[in-house]
Amino acid sequence: MSDRKHNSSLNSLGIKSLLGTEFLEKSQIETIIKYSFLFKKLVDEGRPIPQTLAGKTVILLFFEASTRTRSSFELAAKRLGATTLVLTKEGTSTEKGETLVDTARTIQAMRPDALVLRHSSAGSPFHLNQILNVPVINAGDGFHEHPTQALLDLMTLQEFKGRIEGLKILIVGDIAHSRVARSNIYALKKMGAEVSVCGPPTLLPPKVEQMGVEVHYELDKAVKNKDVIMTLRIQFERLNSGQSPSRGEYSKFYGISESILKLAKPDVLVMHPGPVNRGVEISPEVADGSRSIILNQVGNGVVVRMAVLHLLTGGELIEAKV
Repeated sequence: MSDRKHNSSLNSLGIKSLLGTEFLEKSQIETIIKYSFLFKKLVDEGRPIPQTLAGKTVILLFFEASTRTRSSFELAAKRLGATTLVLTKEGTSTEKGETLVDTARTIQAMRPDALVLRHSSAGSPFHLNQILNVPVINAGDGFHEHPTQALLDLMTLQEFKGRIEGLKILIVGDIAHSRVARSNIYALKKMGAEVSVCGPPTLLPPKVEQMGVEVHYELDKAVKNKDVIMTLRIQFERLNSGQSPSRGEYSKFYGISESILKLAKPDVLVMHPGPVNRGVEISPEVADGSRSIILNQVGNGVVVRMAVLHLLTGGELIEAKV
């Protein structure tokens, strides 16, 4: 496989891989969102989708459990005409002691055109990007980043609010262990949003204010005048006994309920990356209510990942066809 095929100068993003929103320019985020809307229009209108990945292979290497991300990447690739191969930890030789690097090199020898990686180790996509000559897309690495989730969140905000710049956005929950929170903070700040975070002190990272966010510990005060509330899943599986509040305690002080929504702006939107712990971080009434755009996020995840795959593999401009 030639290096030229994956030369970053040959795609309109000008980057080889998508490793995190921290490393994206505002113009690159705008390009991805623009293409996401173009693909959404084609899908919604039932029009033919350019088969820009026809004859190409996308490998999904998922070493952590996933429903939304894995299935939407697979669907996105197939809609663009690609062949997909899904590999999990249980289905690879890592169970026999093979390193991630050796697994990736073995996969590269099969000549894929892109690799989507989810791994529990922060920095794993960066490491593979240095070794492999194909685009690497970070589908979540440890506590670090989850860039396509942030991009689909931004697209959804653009769709429902008509803008991102100037929006007052509150992220609530387990910020310390959330790669979604980090990717969103980086991306939202670059797009001109005002970002605040709220959660128990044990679930907020040290010096999180250095990321340019306002920090709150009391939810009823934090939600005032907010346009958007992004609530996060409490990652009980990652917490030690000293960090973990009881489910009832968390719901009482940090759960998003209808009474909490009344303290925000009348047109406040509620988001959640899923999976949702109903009755813990968000009440069923809010999750299923008129302010919730959770399922819209899921739907937009497919077209955002279509845009990312299309752009990173050198897909042609499609504006004239839409």
